[in-house]
Amino acid sequence: MTKTSTYPTPARGPADHEVRDQIVAAATEHFSRYGYEKTTVSDLAKAIGFSKAYIYKFFESKQAIGEMICANCLREIETEVRAAVAETDLPPEKLRRMFKVFIEASLRLFFQDRKLYEIAASAATERWQSVLAYEGRIQKLLQDILQEGRQSGDFERKTPLDETAMAIYLVMRPYLNPLLLQHSFDYTDEAPAQLSGLVLRSLSP
Repeated sequence: MTKTSTYPTPARGPADHEVRDQIVAAATEHFSRYGYEKTTVSDLAKAIGFSKAYIYKFFESKQAIGEMICANCLREIETEVRAAVAETDLPPEKLRRMFKVFIEASLRLFFQDRKLYEIAASAATERWQSVLAYEGRIQKLLQDILQEGRQSGDFERKTPLDETAMAIYLVMRPYLNPLLLQHSFDYTDEAPAQLSGLVLRSLSP
């Protein structure tokens, strides 16, 4: 059975303390070089030049640091997607762009920084809170686009909105979830256009 993390817990130390950012930045670099799974908090403390006890003043565990790094990576992807979606007023085009940019951004994370990808894989496996929150925001963005398309007359209105959003999310999921993405490489070139085309045809009023 997969364990679901209860993180994030309340942050330790002052909320805006620059040391926390310093630890996260150093940890990101260290994990990128040596990998998340192979690094201990002791390794990290030695590399940063802090004591292990001092790091624990700001983070309760290695996972807590990984959570923040993972959340930062996912926020970057989400920001890129939202920017692409905001460039058009047409709901069908918003959906096409959402498919395209999510897949491109996920692939970039996998290929360009495999060590940080390990954190994403751990997060997906253990269902970290940062991943659950990310999935929730994706589904909410889908619902917003679908609602807009229903109001404009581009999308059908019979199917319950949450059911439609979940179905589309499940179509996208093999290209969003890092554990599934590694099995979908052969289709990443054609997937955005073909999947979004199929979804849009199913949404026709």
